[in-house]
Amino acid sequence: MNKPLVLVVEDDSAVRNLMSTTLQTHSYKYITAATGESAIMQASTQNPDIILLDLGLPDMDGVEIIKKVRTWSNVPIIVISARSEDTDKIAALDAGADDYLTKPFSVEELLARLRVTMRRMGNTKQEDAIFINGNLKIDYSAGCAYLDGNELHLTPIEYKILSLLSRNIGKVLTHTFITKEIWGSTLESDVSSLRVFMATLRKKIEKNTESPQYIQTHVGVGYRMIKVQESEN
Repeated sequence: MNKPLVLVVEDDSAVRNLMSTTLQTHSYKYITAATGESAIMQASTQNPDIILLDLGLPDMDGVEIIKKVRTWSNVPIIVISARSEDTDKIAALDAGADDYLTKPFSVEELLARLRVTMRRMGNTKQEDAIFINGNLKIDYSAGCAYLDGNELHLTPIEYKILSLLSRNIGKVLTHTFITKEIWGSTLESDVSSLRVFMATLRKKIEKNTESPQYIQTHVGVGYRMIKVQESEN
């Protein structure tokens, strides 16, 4: 797909210039905002394809910006913040952020997160009934999943978790989001159940559960389905 228009929301001019220069060097189109008010205006009028968002803005907390943008748009939002606590990550992701990058960050990592987001955007736009990631295949219409051409014998809950992760490939899903989608609640017992089901699901799809290929754990936060590279097929 063509390089997207990226909205950079950052009040620190040095960091903003670093991100802008990086985007420009790699042929991304970009616009910038230094305040929350400006960010909301740019997001609503310029229709960016991806938003890079700092949480610590002078006039508004970044989580509030996420909530406001989510009232009218599903544009991917990658948070870039110095806040490194799990509670901050969970708050941003639960508000609707797609990814969370902690400062200080490397240019290579920022570009990698952008590539992952672009791949997820491409998968979402295809709206295919068949999902393929490496040797994993999911036939949504038939409600079946396959690995290496062999049908996986999944429980209904395992299939729902796998489908949810696949439909959000590349995106970190918090424990709260997953349990709400799967069980309709966010009880602590549901989080414990999720860990159990995730362990059994991994045994069925991962060749090495100690070094997972498909499902990545974000300790204390949630899970993400990894986009398998072609060379790994």
